[in-house]
Amino acid sequence: MITFNVPPYVETAAEYIQECVKNQKICGDGAYTKKCNEWIEERTGTAKCLLTTSCTHATELAALLAQIQPGDEVIMPSYTFVSTADAFVLRGAIPVFVDIRPDTMNIDENLIEAAITDKTRAIVPVHYAGVACEMDKIMDIAKRHNLVVIEDAAQGIMSTYNGKALGSIGDFGCFSFHETKNYSMGEGGALLIAHEKDIEEAEIIREKGTNRSKFYRGQIDKYTWVNYGSSYLPSDMNAAYLYAQLEIADEINEARLACWNRYYENLTSLAESGKIDLPVVPEGCVHNAHMFYIKARDIEERTALIDYLSENGVHAVFHYIPLHSAPAGKKFGRFHGEDRYTTQESERLLRLPMFYGLTLEQVDYISGKVKAFYEK
Repeated sequence: MITFNVPPYVETAAEYIQECVKNQKICGDGAYTKKCNEWIEERTGTAKCLLTTSCTHATELAALLAQIQPGDEVIMPSYTFVSTADAFVLRGAIPVFVDIRPDTMNIDENLIEAAITDKTRAIVPVHYAGVACEMDKIMDIAKRHNLVVIEDAAQGIMSTYNGKALGSIGDFGCFSFHETKNYSMGEGGALLIAHEKDIEEAEIIREKGTNRSKFYRGQIDKYTWVNYGSSYLPSDMNAAYLYAQLEIADEINEARLACWNRYYENLTSLAESGKIDLPVVPEGCVHNAHMFYIKARDIEERTALIDYLSENGVHAVFHYIPLHSAPAGKKFGRFHGEDRYTTQESERLLRLPMFYGLTLEQVDYISGKVKAFYEK
């Protein structure tokens, strides 16, 4: 069976984890956490990066820093993982879902402004499959309406929009290092902070509401409780596992792109004959091959294709039941405008195996089985 995902692993990770153990520094904000933060800051140009226990927690931190209050409204797509909405629902805010573009599966930037009310406080664009939303227009809308932009870049590390790293364009950006992502620490994430003014408060909230970070930098002689907060620090052993991958990040990225391009090349004939749709990467967007998906005609055809691939040793999956149709989505949020594409396109989409270590021969085999299904 060719599995859908294999978590990335680099041999030096075991050595780095052992070093944490030997140095008796396995809690948060050790040497490897700092190395990961610095690597992300350098590669993205963000003012500050703080490693977190998950992308969910990174988004919760962003919601706190944006001072989201009960009754506030936050605009986002419905086609996303539940954490995108949960982080704001926990603050008592109302997710306002708008429709997606059928080409990229990203929020339709042309529908955002109509969803803004006097209660709107933030826009949360989700960069699906590591392909950027139309950030120039989104940032313009936010500026004109005095809104915070929190990028859900869970799938977006190493991707860019007009030369800018995803996660570094809005006021805050959130990465995921879950085991299904391009770079992993098992469970983990990172908060990217664009403005210097937000850094100290972010450190305090992340460190249980204390000014401990300033204490460790020698800026104060003792630390104390100064604000609300929680513990968002991952173990330094998790960071060590991640850092081994970041050291060869370009190599991992190129290997994934090679598989993505091979899929695209192999399946172009099916797309040209109108049997499937392939991913779209708009001009100005550089993606990271986070996933390769195809779109079947409808949900029945997708189900039949998944079953056929499984019978032939290939594990393919779909995801994201649109949040506005889920029980909690109906309870906590609302959909603005017409659901023209969100549900329809979500029922067509199928993800093929994509991971570091997938071979071109395996891609050819999988592609061949997709073709065989449609030749039937």
